[in-house]
Amino acid sequence: MSTFDRLITLLESHQARYQTMEHEATGKCEEVAAIRGTAVGQGAKALVCHVKGNGLKRYVLAVLPADQQADLSKVAKAVGGLRASLASPAEVDRLTGCVFGAIPPFSFHEELKVVVDPTLCERNREIAFNAGLLEKSIVLDAADYQRIGGFVSADVLKSDGS
Repeated sequence: MSTFDRLITLLESHQARYQTMEHEATGKCEEVAAIRGTAVGQGAKALVCHVKGNGLKRYVLAVLPADQQADLSKVAKAVGGLRASLASPAEVDRLTGCVFGAIPPFSFHEELKVVVDPTLCERNREIAFNAGLLEKSIVLDAADYQRIGGFVSADVLKSDGS
């Protein structure tokens, strides 16, 4: 089953409020937000990270507003690690079945723990994200994401001036 199909099955099984849309594939947050008709900050940027340290070695899907940058040391700290780096394209494919830019803010792999910055849902009534494919998006009610996302909430944003 594709990541897109898994997403739709998950959302439907939880009676989530969402809409899907097809659009031109683009790799830039600003461009896809304009196509979707959403603000850039509504975008759920999902980064696959490899966290190490304190005897820990695990993968984390860090999710944050698309108009912000991740602080990898905060990502590591959120799960008890010391340092984090972005996963390789091969690791991303293995853990998500997606290419960079198409990763949704959900995990369907037991090795991939989801950590979401709270500002994503605090700032937005709806969040938007690529749905496993660069040419398909979902706009999802933020409360439904919080209800069914199965994630840890933690500050993962770079501070101003960092």
